[in-house]
Amino acid sequence: MGMMVFFDKIYHPLINCFRSINSNYHDNMTLSELKFIVAVAKERNFRRAAEKCFVSQPALSLAVKKLEEELGVTIFERSHRDVATTPIGEQIIAQAIRTLEESDRIKEIARMGNNQLAGPFKLGVIYSTGPYLLPEIIPALRRLAPEMPLEVEENLTANLETQLRNRVIDAAIIALPFDVPGVRCEPLYDESFVVAVPDIHPWAERKEIRAEELADEKVLLLNSGHCFSNQVVLACPELSRHGEVLQGNSLETIRNMVASNLGITVLPCSAAAGRYQNPLIRTIPFADPVPTRRIALAWRKGYTREKAIDCLLQAIRALQSPCLQAITAF
Repeated sequence: MGMMVFFDKIYHPLINCFRSINSNYHDNMTLSELKFIVAVAKERNFRRAAEKCFVSQPALSLAVKKLEEELGVTIFERSHRDVATTPIGEQIIAQAIRTLEESDRIKEIARMGNNQLAGPFKLGVIYSTGPYLLPEIIPALRRLAPEMPLEVEENLTANLETQLRNRVIDAAIIALPFDVPGVRCEPLYDESFVVAVPDIHPWAERKEIRAEELADEKVLLLNSGHCFSNQVVLACPELSRHGEVLQGNSLETIRNMVASNLGITVLPCSAAAGRYQNPLIRTIPFADPVPTRRIALAWRKGYTREKAIDCLLQAIRALQSPCLQAITAF
């Protein structure tokens, strides 16, 4: 009997201790749970969030419910049609995003001890630059870093900014200005603009065009949201007041419209040089002052693959083009 009392005094406290440890272990939130609530907040739908996270909907719903119970708050208000984030949930989601970013930072730090030139490099590029720049820099980058395949994302400047801040891409080739907190920009080159007209246009034999002359023409530009169309309007402000402006989805679409005598356009000189020349189109320089844009490489401050950035800068600066004025110091 005495032995049983002794056993109860020793055994049961130990069992309760282990149960407490086990319970606390399972109550600790995980990065997966944080990813789940961020996905639900973004998708406003549990099924779509589960698909984005590559888990079943019941598993995701259970994990979110478990986290809410652990924290003692309601993160999401659920209805048959929608999922809304509560006010306290908004704060938790914001902190979860920061936590996930810091966990990615830990992975980047760990990679520093390894080969920075091994593994994919995700590069964002604005639409008006990608088709004309990438065919030149990809071969150069392969020579400099053969173990670092380039994964390219062409997009609008605003979307590239978001992807850069959210670590979806490693760097982006954009047009300045690009003032984003926590992002470093390295100017690459200045690029002049040229006027493109059909070969039967009265200007086809002109040596140069003044920017203000475009106000009386039917001008084809990229849709709003493209930084290049905004730059053209800034260079030729009369367009927004008097000109007839038609919009297209890409520079290649606009180029074909010009070749079909549907209007004229303004192109970055890289889109009108060499292999991109069209016998049905004449390109004419602007008279001074020539409109230009400054292209730069942007990446997050503290990004740890510095050698990868250096290789990319080297590949871009090795470009040889008469219409690109390289910036060697800034």
